[in-house]
Amino acid sequence: MKKLTKYIHAGAHPDPSTGAIMTPIYQTSTYVQEAPGVNKGFEYARSQNPTRQALEEALAVIEEGNFGLAFSSGVAATDAVIKLLKPGDEVIAGNDMYGGTYRLFSKVFEKFGIVFHYINLSDINNIEKHINPKTKLVWVETPTNPLMNIADIAGIAHLSKKHKLLLCVDNTFASPALQNPLSLGADIVMHSATKYLSGHSDVIQGALIMNDKALRDELYFIQKSCGAVPGPMDCFLVLRGIKTLGIRMERHSANGEKIAHFLKSHPAIKKVYWPGFEEHPGYAIAKKQMKSFGGMISFELKQESIEAARKLLSSTKLFSLAESLGGVESLINHPASMTHASIPREERIKNGLSDTLIRLSVGIEDADDLIEDLNQAIQLAENVK
Repeated sequence: MKKLTKYIHAGAHPDPSTGAIMTPIYQTSTYVQEAPGVNKGFEYARSQNPTRQALEEALAVIEEGNFGLAFSSGVAATDAVIKLLKPGDEVIAGNDMYGGTYRLFSKVFEKFGIVFHYINLSDINNIEKHINPKTKLVWVETPTNPLMNIADIAGIAHLSKKHKLLLCVDNTFASPALQNPLSLGADIVMHSATKYLSGHSDVIQGALIMNDKALRDELYFIQKSCGAVPGPMDCFLVLRGIKTLGIRMERHSANGEKIAHFLKSHPAIKKVYWPGFEEHPGYAIAKKQMKSFGGMISFELKQESIEAARKLLSSTKLFSLAESLGGVESLINHPASMTHASIPREERIKNGLSDTLIRLSVGIEDADDLIEDLNQAIQLAENVK
């Protein structure tokens, strides 16, 4: 079955009682049992919910995995993965990652004795140098947030298996439409389903997908025991979003390509971070493991001034200044003060995230309108002294 067909039909079963083509929203906290311990497969809504079950089935299908689990947020899904570990275990993670992930690792789990090494994951040799007997997990974002670095998923998967490590890939920026890490050897895929899976900026949710039944059972135990589950309405909204994921990602990617090339050719732009440029150091790997290069772009002005950057950020009309990404509408973001403010400035600067970096989530509007909007904002920023 082709991908576009999968997205429409994944997890979708007409309601047996009414024939409703859309999965019902089972807004219930508990289920009547025929006798003690005799039920229809549902006992309590923290453990199971039919709407969530349909979504989890869909998540597995679209990520080419065997099992899916839905969580109340992407951070909650990440939290569940780290809870597989114990004090003294070590994690290798990227030095360019979402600020909320860094905050969870450094401010919550380090207190419990888990050690995190933040390194450049673009170089596999660099990863191997940090592996020791205490290493249990490799945490990968690719493309990274916000510098669009690329990690070789298949290469890291081979290395992880060699050392018997778990490999979890945050696939939020690419989405299953552009990249399938399980097929490249990853053990777990994580999504902030808030983003491209939902696609409409109206829900907070996370997801984990895996192939191994024992690993699924461990993560399900954490999901059920810790209780970070999404409500049925949120599950319904993500199920709805998945149906249009394929066609949305085609438009996000097409618009992203046009805007990346516009920015690259603009005399006021110093640098554009987008893996679709042939000179991008990760271009060959990105081309191999991604269907296209997506709609996430970061850039810097030649005028290296925070005042100029702020002027641009506050002058767009179609690009809304907001955190998050992956919705049908275009967003503009200042990572240093917004999505990545939880990372200490010295760490951000060391890893190449400047105070003037601007990140775009390119939506599915008309690309010419988006380019015109950016162009007028850039002109206003150029006038800042």
